[in-house]
Amino acid sequence: MQIESNLPSTIDVEARLDQIAKRYKSAGGVGINVLNVIGGSAEGLIDKLPSPVRSNLESATVKALGQAMKAATSTRSMVPDQKSWLNQAVSAAMGAAGGAGGLPTALAELPVTTTLLLRVIQGVAVEHGFDAHAENVQFDCVQVFSAAGPLSEDDGADLAFLSARVALSGRAMQAVIAKVAPRLALVLGQKLAAQAVPVLGAVAGAATNYAYTSYYEDMAHVHFGLRKLAIDADVPHEELVERLRTKVGLRKIA
Repeated sequence: MQIESNLPSTIDVEARLDQIAKRYKSAGGVGINVLNVIGGSAEGLIDKLPSPVRSNLESATVKALGQAMKAATSTRSMVPDQKSWLNQAVSAAMGAAGGAGGLPTALAELPVTTTLLLRVIQGVAVEHGFDAHAENVQFDCVQVFSAAGPLSEDDGADLAFLSARVALSGRAMQAVIAKVAPRLALVLGQKLAAQAVPVLGAVAGAATNYAYTSYYEDMAHVHFGLRKLAIDADVPHEELVERLRTKVGLRKIA
């Protein structure tokens, strides 16, 4: 008779880190294709937006994130998490609709897409065994938005968000949103500018939303994959972040 062992299974930390590193390396690939479609650079996109839109990007982002957090969490009991391909297809369709009418419709579509992206991130958290309704997990979901973004050309910035823990005197969601908003405002500004490209608006909108959904899904897997590995292997999270940076060829954070 075979006797089952109650001893915990050994965690292959290196193998898990290799999987996470693979996710990270694949995250920005679709964004490069978007830049090729619209024929521009990420840095130059923001400058193409009208001045009033640029000056209000951060406040619009705070509003969009606040709405998204309420909507994404409240719909979890009614709408189950979807497959990756379906999230990407829905997001691309919304981006096409938003881009078809230029900047006005792109602005109107922004909170809806932000909600979908947050639901995708929450779904990844659940996939890794975390409770999407838990306060600390909700904070982590928003924190994923402080990654560099799919159109970023700064390779080192993508992993900085893993080490930048949100320091708060009070654990309020508004404080987390305010901390993340400046970074996300730049990223969403690039999205708006891409969707506002004349003639290509609908195509660029679909491609941009597809890229954003793929990117934040991958970054969520990196974020929550590391958190789960730290728990499973009982290894400090900070140590895992630095080991991941070594695997993907990035310098240690100063």
